[in-house]
Amino acid sequence: MEILKLSTDWAKAEVFSAKIVWLFSIIVLLSALGFWYWGKTTMAKAFVWPLVVSGLFLVAVAAGLFMANKPRISQFEQASRNNPGTFLQQELQRTAKSQKELATVFEVLPLLLIVGGLLIFFLSSPTWRAIGIVIGLVAVFLMAVDSNTDTRNTIYHKQLKDLVNEYGRN
Repeated sequence: MEILKLSTDWAKAEVFSAKIVWLFSIIVLLSALGFWYWGKTTMAKAFVWPLVVSGLFLVAVAAGLFMANKPRISQFEQASRNNPGTFLQQELQRTAKSQKELATVFEVLPLLLIVGGLLIFFLSSPTWRAIGIVIGLVAVFLMAVDSNTDTRNTIYHKQLKDLVNEYGRN
């Protein structure tokens, strides 16, 4: 039953991350609304569409995280009851794959942050500066969320390996 607890705790934490991304997306969309309604300067008005686009992107990210992980909680229970050894191996493979995907994410997000900085530095148009700032904002936020996901995934993967070693000794 230890594997079930580890797995469901991990999935619940991923669902919580999805809720955090969703909350941030609401803040971004409300910011766009604020810039649209109260923004008087060209720069303030330039933020509206980049914030709307990034807010909708973050809604999609949150929905994907939620829909991928919420059903896993009940699936984990059934899979661990039916065949714990197979479930353990599947989770080990899935978490190893996630580690590779997260490594890619941590290569892409800093590049996006650099692109955002270059847009701000080299292009004087308020629209391009707003786009650069919003790209940087989203990249930094996703790095913060994904750093927690990466740490959680690494710990979970190690715990799964420990369980495999424990089962191997019995």
